[in-house]
Amino acid sequence: MSLSLVRSRALLGLEAAQVEVEVHLANGLPSFTLVGLADVEVKEARERVRSALQTCGLDFPHNKRITVNLAPADLPKDSGRFDLPIAVGILAAHGQLDRERLAGHEFAGELSLSGELRPVRGALAMSLALHAAGEGSQLVLPPGSAEEAALVPGARVWRARHLMDVVGRFQAGEPADPGEGWVRVETTAPRAAAVAYPDLSEVKGQAAAKRALEIAAAGGHSVLLVGPPGSGKSMLAQRFAGLLPPMEVPEALESAALASLGGRFSLERWSVRPTCSPHHSASAVALVGGGSPPRPGEISLAHHGVLFLDELPEFPRAALEALREPLETGQITIARAARRAEFPARFHLIAAMNPCPCGWLGAPHRNCRCAPDQIGRYQGKLSGPLLDRIDLHVEVPAIAPHELLGAAAGESTAQVRERCIAARERAVARQGKSNQALQGAEVDEHASLDGAAAAFLNHAAARLAWSARATHRVLKVARTIADVAACDSIDVAHVAEAVQYRRGLVGAN
Repeated sequence: MSLSLVRSRALLGLEAAQVEVEVHLANGLPSFTLVGLADVEVKEARERVRSALQTCGLDFPHNKRITVNLAPADLPKDSGRFDLPIAVGILAAHGQLDRERLAGHEFAGELSLSGELRPVRGALAMSLALHAAGEGSQLVLPPGSAEEAALVPGARVWRARHLMDVVGRFQAGEPADPGEGWVRVETTAPRAAAVAYPDLSEVKGQAAAKRALEIAAAGGHSVLLVGPPGSGKSMLAQRFAGLLPPMEVPEALESAALASLGGRFSLERWSVRPTCSPHHSASAVALVGGGSPPRPGEISLAHHGVLFLDELPEFPRAALEALREPLETGQITIARAARRAEFPARFHLIAAMNPCPCGWLGAPHRNCRCAPDQIGRYQGKLSGPLLDRIDLHVEVPAIAPHELLGAAAGESTAQVRERCIAARERAVARQGKSNQALQGAEVDEHASLDGAAAAFLNHAAARLAWSARATHRVLKVARTIADVAACDSIDVAHVAEAVQYRRGLVGAN
């Protein structure tokens, strides 16, 4: 029977659905047909597979009608990941490989015309899908992809450098020595401590902004930094990831899987919290994700890390408004006519902006040349609902030259991180999650105020015309400030400090 079955996987969001590559050889007019909702890159596999088999000296069935079916037929397939399973399927259907030995293996890899195997994106997602399903299949992947997939605990992964390595392993009859290219990969995840984050002590002055970042890291809050050019907003944002606690293994796997889908995975960045800094010309699709099939955007690639949006008002309005739901829910759903995909997007938003178009509004030694209506239009590019979802609005003033040149180094990242971790552990022990993640009745239960603190917050909310969301967010920030101070109850001083973090922009309330 000239029929073979080889298993692989297709990517749909973070899911890696199993695909059965069925190859049938029949008599008739010679042809090579690919069916099963294959994208252009997959259809081009016909020429890559034909050339690779011929270059390797393998017998290609020129005189046969070759039909390759990628099942299920309604699942979109893209990229060159199916080159290797198609080549293996043709060789197995032609009798050159042992069909029985192929059982229990899944293949993915792009073929060069010489038969070399090239890495594919999403290898970690494939390995995670096997692990979640509890299947005992073994993965056969190219170099680079194999090391990535082997990060999943218990994964059985083989690395093949060349098509002939696979042929030697599964050829019919007595298996040949596959050579040095066929290796069982068992990756030991490197420790994140080996990678140094930029140190907070390099930022001179800005004690108030550093305090706000400490609170944000301790409670999982978002921050808007407002200040003139050169005041240190970008330096502060780039050092924020170092204040966050070390990543747990499930977090590291999820973050690495998203990076793999985006083609950004690097073993050296394993368990290092990502900092994504898209340019202000980025579109809404670039930020939230999209395409067909859907791919993650910057907010998902920043999952468990930091999304830094510099020059916030310069981003397209549609891109900024698309951030509303992910800031609330921690996930993004990309819906298309035929498919929908969900990506996690629980990130720390650090945004930075100038107070006016020229940037010097309120600067002590420079005069602002913007008219009031220009300032209003510039700040009005940020909608009230978006600003409502940003917990801390912090002013970052210009630094005087004598303070910049003569100031001693401040606290290091390690010192501040210890306090952030202690405060976060205190919150998790009390409520099982960070303060920013509290919802509904959980806020009333874990962030309750005494009489004086409640009266102060009510007065501030009424005077500043806060929405219910803004009031709740101030309450959660006050809970974090109390945790940083190792206090079980929220005092008036904690509420007062939280209130001042809502005064960064005119119209922010």
